[in-house]
Amino acid sequence: MRIAQLAGRTVLLTDEGAIPVPTDLATDLFAHWDDLREWSRSASATDARPYDPADLQAPGRPAPRQIFAVALNYRPHTAEAGYEEPSAPLVFTKFPTCLTGPYTTVDLPPGNVDWELELVAVIGREAHKVPVEKGWDPVVALTVGQDLSERISQLAGRPAQFSLGKSYPGFGPVGPALVSLDEIDAVGHRDDLELTCELNGEVVQYDRTANMIFPVPQLVSYLSEFCTLLPGDLIFTGTPAGVGNRRVPQRFLTPDDELVSRIGSVGEMRHRFRRTAP
Repeated sequence: MRIAQLAGRTVLLTDEGAIPVPTDLATDLFAHWDDLREWSRSASATDARPYDPADLQAPGRPAPRQIFAVALNYRPHTAEAGYEEPSAPLVFTKFPTCLTGPYTTVDLPPGNVDWELELVAVIGREAHKVPVEKGWDPVVALTVGQDLSERISQLAGRPAQFSLGKSYPGFGPVGPALVSLDEIDAVGHRDDLELTCELNGEVVQYDRTANMIFPVPQLVSYLSEFCTLLPGDLIFTGTPAGVGNRRVPQRFLTPDDELVSRIGSVGEMRHRFRRTAP
């Protein structure tokens, strides 16, 4: 099941097109997730309509109340950043106003804006103090994310405070859909997904989620020790090696760049960038 927001309407994405989700299920996707899955199995392809991917918006409804993100969760990225492997997840937040859809143009603020492709876990059920062996239980879907980061403001101060430099408008692209775990497992494995990020056709990041230092169940368990996870919350699970500020020479996003973010069996996003007048 692939649930998306299309021009303000909740839809099921299929090979035949987009099928509108009944209103009684669409008002709160996570409260009705099991009913939504049951409805999707019998949804009629005759109701599907062609759609323009450019009309897709950030897929969750209601919007997440909490967005967690994890730093240094792939060993090659930890090494390129010059750090030792962390002994526990390194967590920061992105603010919900940064969210945008999978095919938008993002305004570049002053500074150095970098890319970070990430698998995003979507919480569907309230959860607190979840054992690691049950860490997948509160997760109902996965989606593609980009943790866009303005590096100057992100790294300013001692110690650095990440959240503001990663929360400019448009700095949290997610999509194109919420993909249910059963659909992912039908074609692959939720713990071993291929990640590819391309900038203007050049592959700048490539890895597999099996190489996470802290896999999704461990992240869910760890976060839920500190706070209650809520339906609709997002967990950005970390980025592979290949970010721009660790390249020699450094490379950052510029106007008219095209960034393609792809995770096997989950989906693909495409973003362009522009510089606005101060």
